[in-house]
Amino acid sequence: MTSTLEQTAPPAPRTGYTIVDTDIHPHALGRDILPRLSAQHRRRFEMFGSRVPGPPEIYPRVRNSGFRLDSWPEGGFPGSDLQMTRAQLLDEFGVDHGILIPLQGHSWGVEQPHYAAALCGALNDWIVEEWLDPEPRLRSSIAIAHESPDLAAQEIARRAQDPRFAQVLLSTGGESGFGVRRYWPIYAAAAEAGLPIAAHTGGLEQHRGAGWPSFYLEEHVWNGNTMASLVTSMLCEGVFTEFPTLQVICVEGGIAWAGPLMWALDEAWPRLREDVPHLTKPPSEYIREHVWFTTQPVEEPDDPKHLEVALRHIGMPDRIMFASDYPHWDFDSPQQAPKLFPAALRRDIMGANACRLYGLPERGAAA
Repeated sequence: MTSTLEQTAPPAPRTGYTIVDTDIHPHALGRDILPRLSAQHRRRFEMFGSRVPGPPEIYPRVRNSGFRLDSWPEGGFPGSDLQMTRAQLLDEFGVDHGILIPLQGHSWGVEQPHYAAALCGALNDWIVEEWLDPEPRLRSSIAIAHESPDLAAQEIARRAQDPRFAQVLLSTGGESGFGVRRYWPIYAAAAEAGLPIAAHTGGLEQHRGAGWPSFYLEEHVWNGNTMASLVTSMLCEGVFTEFPTLQVICVEGGIAWAGPLMWALDEAWPRLREDVPHLTKPPSEYIREHVWFTTQPVEEPDDPKHLEVALRHIGMPDRIMFASDYPHWDFDSPQQAPKLFPAALRRDIMGANACRLYGLPERGAAA
């Protein structure tokens, strides 16, 4: 495992539009977290680790732990080296803004609420000191102990004072569906802070109802289903009616599933309105008002026009944002990704939509 910084390609020509990468994965090593924990929590971390292993350690997983072969820094782990991230992503492709999503916060320490909160706090501290302070192009997600919503709300309030935290990180796999009332303190805190919720695939329970997959192919293509379940849970449980300003981003779950889901919900809603009296308008309207999508892993049919049709059916081109998923193996290059989308949508998808959501400046815009 050696650094390949010397072998990186020269910077790509800058595009005429702003590039915002909404899914970059930093990874804190044990040596980064331990000094940021109290003696009590440090001892537990050293002795027992965490109830749920990180995604690279969960079967099934492709070779190289699911990361790019060239993304392993000397003595580190993919995503643990800011300089490598700069060289392989920010600089090489002229990325204007990047949103960090530290997946370790998904389920770290969930077995003990205050331990989980301490781990997430240490992770957020590391992000600030080692990533946000030295690299102004980056923003981050607030890692929270989502199975302890009261403590999660406290962390949101604490980090919301720093404008470099652009969103609150949630997973798609919780102990319950994320629409149920026990999680509402998280949404209340996010709404009060004016921060969107970024729901990323993974977490504590990743295969509810379907059983654990035997093969990585099963797992990889199931992300859209877990994302649809999360959106449906939030919608039907009344999250969007209780928190009318809350915005939810579906990260790393594809996009094309949203159209059929909205059709099915709208078709059944008139017959079942008495069951969900809080839904006073067609479900698709709530989704179009509250939900956003990131592109990776966007569906790529043999005929690109089929994707264009799917996007037209969804009718939310102003809520789709580019994501590379760096440094994972299925990384989408900011140079190649625009070709997947109709020319009229590329500027918005590659950056303008994200700038609007996160309040980021567009390239060349007046100060």
